[in-house]
Amino acid sequence: MKNPTYIKEPTPLQCGQAVLAMLCQVNVSEIVNLLNNERETTLKEMFYTLDYYKIEYDKQRKEVGHKAELPKIAILSLETPRCWHWSLYFDGVFYDPEHGILNDFPKSRRKYFWEIKENIC
Repeated sequence: MKNPTYIKEPTPLQCGQAVLAMLCQVNVSEIVNLLNNERETTLKEMFYTLDYYKIEYDKQRKEVGHKAELPKIAILSLETPRCWHWSLYFDGVFYDPEHGILNDFPKSRRKYFWEIKENIC
C-alpha cells in the first residue's frame, strides 16, 4: 500500500470512520454507510470493516510506549485528555483524524495498537 491519503474526521465523533477510510482507501461516507453509524466507532466495528475489506490484522491489542515499538502499519487507540481516540500509524507517520499528520503520538496517557498486515491494497 502506498501512503494513505489524510482524512480529517468530519465530526468530532468520527475518528474511527476516518481511520478506516484512510486505511481502506475509501470515503468516510462509505464507512458510515457500511456500519450504519455516524457516532463513535467500536472495536467490533473496526474489526468488521477490516474483515469486510479483506484487510488482515492481528486481533491482539498491544500496549505501546514509544513510536519505535510500532509495526509498519497499525490502528491506534489512544487515551487523549478529552476522550478515547482512534488514529492510524503508517511507516513512521501518524495520520490522526483530529490532529493532522504527525511525527509522534498526539498527547495521550495510554496507547494501544492492533497491527495491520502489509498485504493490503
